[in-house]
Amino acid sequence: MTPPSAAAVRLDSASSSLPEKKSAAGRAPARADRPFKGIALILASTVFLGASDVTAKYLSATLPSIEIAWIRFSVFALIMVPAMLPGTRLYALQTQNLGLQLMRGAALLGSSLFFISGLRFLPIAEASATGFVSPLFVTALSIVFLGERVGIRRWIATAVGLIGVLIILRPGSGAFHPAAFFPLISALTWACTLIMTRMLSGKERALTTMTYSSIAGVCILSALVPLVWVAPSWHDVLFGILIGVASTAGQWIVVLAFRYADASVLAPFSYTQLVWVSLLGFLIFGEVPDIWTVTGAAFIVASGLYTAHRERVRRSQLLALPAEPSPNA
Repeated sequence: MTPPSAAAVRLDSASSSLPEKKSAAGRAPARADRPFKGIALILASTVFLGASDVTAKYLSATLPSIEIAWIRFSVFALIMVPAMLPGTRLYALQTQNLGLQLMRGAALLGSSLFFISGLRFLPIAEASATGFVSPLFVTALSIVFLGERVGIRRWIATAVGLIGVLIILRPGSGAFHPAAFFPLISALTWACTLIMTRMLSGKERALTTMTYSSIAGVCILSALVPLVWVAPSWHDVLFGILIGVASTAGQWIVVLAFRYADASVLAPFSYTQLVWVSLLGFLIFGEVPDIWTVTGAAFIVASGLYTAHRERVRRSQLLALPAEPSPNA
C-alpha cells in the first residue's frame, strides 16, 4: 500500500525551503503550475495502487506475505536496474547518505509487508481506511525528528483521525480482530519513510532514493523468503508481477503529479483510492464495508483534508513572511 499524498503534505511544503543542488544530476525538473494535470495524474495513481492492494489480498490466500512482498520488490528492483548500471545516464547509486537510504528502504518494506499481512485477515476497505492514518504519525514524528512545532488545531485534527481508527477497529468488541494492528503498524512505518524522505530532500535525487529502496527491500526479503517459501504457480507469479508493476507505476505517477501541483491541492483526491479498493473488494471478494468502516473512514478523511488545508495556509504564511517561519497551526 502507498498511503495518500496527504501524509506527505507537510514534508513537501517543508522541503521547498531547502537549498537545491547545483549539479544537473541533482536538480529536480522544473515545476509547472498545471493543477488539473496534477489532479488527473493523482487520480490515475489511485487506480494502480488500489489494483496492487486488491491483487495482494487475492494472492494472500495462497502465498505467505513475505513471499508476496518479495515478488513485489523483485519486480521493483528489476524496473530500477537501469539506475544501477555505472556509466549510464540514469546511474543513481552515488550517495552520501547510505545508512539513511537503507533505513528508509527498510521502513518502506515494513509498510508493505505489514499491510499485506493484514489483508490476509481483514476486509480490504477496513485495512485501507486504517492505513490512511499515516498523517497522524507524521505529525508526532516530525516533532521528535524534525524539531517542528504543532499547534492546537493540528492536534485536534489528529484526535479526530484517531477517533476514526477506534470506530473502525472497535477494540473490546466481538468485531475486533488482532490483525487490525497490522495496517496501523504499516501506517507508522510509512510515516517513518516520509520523515526520512524529508531528511533526504534537497540532498538526494528521487531516482537515487527509489533505487536504494528497491535494493534494501529485495535484499532483506531474499534473506527471509526461504523460511516461508511456498512454490508459486505461474498464475501466482503473473499476479505477483502485476503487483510490482502496478505499485511501482502508481508511485511514479505520484512523483509526476507533484511536478504540476502542490501536495495540498492533490491530497484530497488521493482518498479516491478508498473508493477503488471498496469497489474491487465488493466485485472480487464480495466484501461490503459496514457502517463502522464507512463512518471511521469519514473521520480519517476529514482529518487528512483539514491537515492539507492547514498546510496550504501555513505555506502561504511562510511565503508571505519568509523571515518569520510560523509553527504548524
